[in-house]
Amino acid sequence: MKRITAFLSAAVMAFSSYAAAVPASAAEPYINYAEALQKSIYFYECQQAGPLPDWNRVEWRADSTMDDFIKGGWYDAGDHVKFNLPMAYSASMIAWGLYQYADGIEKCGEMDNYVNNLTFVLDYLAACDLGEEVVFQVGNGQKDHTWWGPVELYDYAMNENGGYEGRPYYSGTKCSAAFGEMAAALAAGYCALQGRSSKTDYYLEHAKNIFKIADAAKSDDEYQDSDASGFYRSSHFYDELFWAANWLYKATGDKAYLDKATSYIPYLDKELGSDELKYTWSMCWDDSMQGGMLLYAQNTGDAAYIARVKKHLDYLVSGVNKLEGGLAYFHTWGCLRYASTSGFIAAVACDTLDLGNTSAYEEFYKTQADYCLGDNPLGQSFVVGYGENAPRNAHHRTAHGSWNNELSNPTENRHILYGALVGGPDSTGAYVDDRQNFINNEVACDYNAGFTGLMAKMTEKYGGKTDPSFPKPEKRDDEFYVEAQMKQQSDSGVSLSLKLVNHTAWPARVVDNLSYRYYFDASEVTGAGYNASDITVRIDRDQAAMYGDEYRAEYSPVTHYKDNIYYIEVKYPNGEAILPISEGRQSCETMLSLVFPDYKSGWDAENDYSNQDILTSEDPVKTDKVTVYIDGKLIFGTEPDGTKPDPDQDAPPAIKGDVNLDGKVSMTDAIVLNKYLVNITKLNSSACENADYNSDKKINILDLSGIKSYLIK
Repeated sequence: MKRITAFLSAAVMAFSSYAAAVPASAAEPYINYAEALQKSIYFYECQQAGPLPDWNRVEWRADSTMDDFIKGGWYDAGDHVKFNLPMAYSASMIAWGLYQYADGIEKCGEMDNYVNNLTFVLDYLAACDLGEEVVFQVGNGQKDHTWWGPVELYDYAMNENGGYEGRPYYSGTKCSAAFGEMAAALAAGYCALQGRSSKTDYYLEHAKNIFKIADAAKSDDEYQDSDASGFYRSSHFYDELFWAANWLYKATGDKAYLDKATSYIPYLDKELGSDELKYTWSMCWDDSMQGGMLLYAQNTGDAAYIARVKKHLDYLVSGVNKLEGGLAYFHTWGCLRYASTSGFIAAVACDTLDLGNTSAYEEFYKTQADYCLGDNPLGQSFVVGYGENAPRNAHHRTAHGSWNNELSNPTENRHILYGALVGGPDSTGAYVDDRQNFINNEVACDYNAGFTGLMAKMTEKYGGKTDPSFPKPEKRDDEFYVEAQMKQQSDSGVSLSLKLVNHTAWPARVVDNLSYRYYFDASEVTGAGYNASDITVRIDRDQAAMYGDEYRAEYSPVTHYKDNIYYIEVKYPNGEAILPISEGRQSCETMLSLVFPDYKSGWDAENDYSNQDILTSEDPVKTDKVTVYIDGKLIFGTEPDGTKPDPDQDAPPAIKGDVNLDGKVSMTDAIVLNKYLVNITKLNSSACENADYNSDKKINILDLSGIKSYLIK
């Protein structure tokens, strides 16, 4: 009990002392760095490829591209290719953030999430090491960019017209930039994860081998001749070798790596028309020179190279163009990635080198951080899901959730891509939340990389408060329904178009054993002395059968429902007949005709339940009077007797200890319960049910003890 009480007391102290930074004046926006860090790390879970780990928190993501030669890793941006050069750069910067600012990450409770996401990508990069050669890309950018849709259905979309043979992978030896970046990421991960992962030696082993291959080749010939060059063409490779050698020296203490780093310096970029080492640019996926120079200054303590770092910082403060509000504006495309990464470089330099008076540099990195989070002339947050005026329509296929391969449909993104740093304002400082403007609304792993490290720094320095209930469940729109249209009606019967729609997005998926029911009133038939079974049912079109016999729909006979109401049920045992991948496949049509017995007159279409919404429209109508089922369970619509779907059928199952209702038990649940016990927060009924860990119909410290005991096994 002493340990439990100590845990409770420590948590209470943490909550009371580690509050969000208080603005210096009432006019300044509320900046919560810890929340921004929390959401920035979450963004990488949205980018995960392959089989998702059990700790992935994104309700609209599922396993994807499962036939990749190397599974795992991160999709690059709003597309579905795994480009190792920017991915490895992102991983190295994420690792550096942990290496440098672990205290900030730990204090705000994000260490588990941070480590999980870092190890996930490092596992992939290590797996790309094949021994004698290394994989540097999985997927083809040219083919990938022909389709706009959710990645969970990527293979179906690529094979819609047949002939798809899976995603290619690219490997070789002459890819020094990509391999240097991969080696740097693995070595930085080794440094950052000491005491936090059992895989560090494994990462270092692969860092050494990949670096050896990169250094031996000193060439990008194979890389530049591949699909990658059309998307992430490398400008040079000595900067990546320099970057990697410095990280390997930090990881091993082996002077041979430091000597390697020294040997690359003559080949690094120079200022135009000068022999002076370049200092007028930003750390980024294609240029790791400034980060490497900072590490080299740390590793050597050489005053000349400390001065080189300082010269770069002076350029950041007074040389680079600034927008109103102080944003360092390096480039139109994705300007915020450069600014936030430069802010991170400035912060690390201030904290690790003797630079004299650093106040101007400190002001610089704080300005870059705050601008991203809403302290700018527009009052605009540039992080999706952060702040009151946050972007929503990031250029991202899966977050958008289109069902018909259309960038503009639907109008609003169906999912909140929490934590994604968008490209940012244009050169005038203007910004519009427009998905189709990919220059300003693209998101990518490298955009968030330096930003995440900067948020760790700002959280360590200024504090903040994460959201214990994050991520909250999204409000879902209808994923399955029927669009109905009356094609023809007369005294002898009706002809209808019935389209079953699959607009799944939580996640986008194939669902077998779908069916729907069209209801009609047969009183005029039975009143004429016939049985309802005498009605002629004719199927004039079965779209599913066009794709092959294995997709063919099944049709019930006329089936009694209640009183004079009957129905026809259309079933799709094979859900691949209806997929949200294109205009033609997002719905599947049946042309259904019902004819009065013996082709006599007397049919009344107006008394048929399922016709209520469609008789007055010439266009297809989404109607809840045609009910939809999965495995016979009602999921959409209202049956004639008023039966509706169970409102709780999509709710996550009750899990003892899952206080924040995210489908698993973690330290976050203990923190939320602790806050409840000390009257900081409230719990809804479902959370209370899960919080009663020992099922004694009380919520107290014993439940907190039970959750903690479970977490520490």
